[in-house]
This record gives sequence, C-alpha cells and structure tokens, in this order.
Amino acid sequence: MYKDIIHYGIHFIVPVIVALLFFKKQWKYALGIMLLGMLIDLDHLLATPIFLPNRCSINFHPLHSYYAIIVYIALIIPKKTRLIGLGLVIHIIADFTDCMMMT
Repeated sequence: MYKDIIHYGIHFIVPVIVALLFFKKQWKYALGIMLLGMLIDLDHLLATPIFLPNRCSINFHPLHSYYAIIVYIALIIPKKTRLIGLGLVIHIIADFTDCMMMT
C-alpha cells in the first residue's frame, strides 16, 4: 500500500509541485503537459502479461529503456521541450522508485 502511495504520489503530486513552483503563470498548462508523460505507459501493452506486479518497468518496456531515458533527460534542456521532458523524467523517477521498493 505504501509503495502505491509513493509511486502514484510521485506521478501526480510532483508534477503539481513543479508546475506551481516553476510555472506559476501557466501552472495548469504546465501540469497538463507533464501529466501527458503518463502516455509512455502505453508500451506496457506490448508485454505479456500486460501487467505483472513485481516487474520493474525500467529497461523492460521500450519507452522505459535506458536509451529512451537519455532522450527524456535531453528534452529538458531546450525550452520548447522542457515540460515534455520534465513529465517524462518524473514518470521515470516514479517507476525507478517503484523498482527500488521491490528489492
């Protein structure tokens, strides 16, 4: 239960905090873009079974691969892609934290 609270807390609360702290004037827009980072979970549909409670997503699913993570980090650098990159990196941090709690 605590694992789920932490995992989904990072997925939803961290973007709210980032939006309110760093994008005050357009926080709703920033939050919406960052929450779209959840869409990378669509790659779970490629796995069999689709959901396995004790499977670490990091480097298992294509959009959670180390190569993809490097791209997500790079997206933070240009201002035009910063919000997308932040959303994706926050998503990866949530999934990585989940993986760390599995051991």
